[in-house]
Amino acid sequence: MLLIQIKIMPKAVETDLQEIKAKAKKVVESFNQKILKDEIQPIAFGLNALLIILTWPDNQGPDELEAKLRKIKNVNSAEIVDVRKAIG
Repeated sequence: MLLIQIKIMPKAVETDLQEIKAKAKKVVESFNQKILKDEIQPIAFGLNALLIILTWPDNQGPDELEAKLRKIKNVNSAEIVDVRKAIG
């Protein structure tokens, strides 16, 4: 099992990150996974990013997940910023 951290950038400063988080949760759950942690990360000039950490099977690539997250309304980008092997 892997732990994956994904940074989701909104299209604009005024974009509702809570709405994006709710939609991202549905996308993640459609892959039978769940978000373990989420946080808002300040970027610059009032712009914030949504960081989510989730579990992912190590025998399955996360490319399709990343692509679906990018398709959420008002999302500018979604990229995997960290991947670690879960131990235990």
